Amino acid sequence: MKRSFTLVCLLASAAGAGSVASSSRAFAQTPSAPAPAAQSAARLSAPVDVPNPKIAIIAFQQAVAATNEGQRNFAQLRVKFEPKQATLKSQSDEIDSLKKQLQDAGSTLSEPERDSRLRTIDEKTKSLQRSAEDAQNEASTAINDMYQQLAQKVYTVLDAYSNQNKFTIVLDTSAQQTPVLWANQSSDITKAVVDAYNAKSGVPAQPAAAATPAAPRPSSVPRSTTPRPSTTKPPQ
Repeated sequence: MKRSFTLVCLLASAAGAGSVASSSRAFAQTPSAPAPAAQSAARLSAPVDVPNPKIAIIAFQQAVAATNEGQRNFAQLRVKFEPKQATLKSQSDEIDSLKKQLQDAGSTLSEPERDSRLRTIDEKTKSLQRSAEDAQNEASTAINDMYQQLAQKVYTVLDAYSNQNKFTIVLDTSAQQTPVLWANQSSDITKAVVDAYNAKSGVPAQPAAAATPAAPRPSSVPRSTTPRPSTTKPPQ
């Protein structure tokens, strides 16, 4: 079966997280909202009598991705890694071609020739796996660094917006283990915070592509005949 390699699918899924109402978990591998400042933590820990708490929710990770700045930055990352993706695809196509040639040759090949071709395929497959892992780690690090820097700025806007609207607490629903079981849509401030950040940053909305391709599905690199360790997970 022909297999193609796609570089870091989270680049595509994250760049497509423009709808703040989506339930997508584009940043499942990245941290949630940055920790509040020390003084904010102190305020939260102090006993306060709040007879009528005002609670709001936000999908913080999706909010970061949905900002105009986030959309622009993700688009830039996708362009940056396109050459690597093209190189990896070329390597993968070459391996597929060699495998097909070997299969088509059938029993016409001598045993030494067959062994030689199998060794070549195995070496190229190992090389592709190493290159794919390096590209995966590089892209994951770039995404995480970009997200962390932008998240800090979005959090500053969230903090100001929450104080302005006198919220007692804001819960992040984008975390994998969220305590929120149900919430009224009117308590969701995700879009409001995104709009407030866009207004503050001054970054214009990204132009809509003429034809936006569907986000690629995860695909696998051709497996080597020699077992290899599992791919290193992206930094948390």
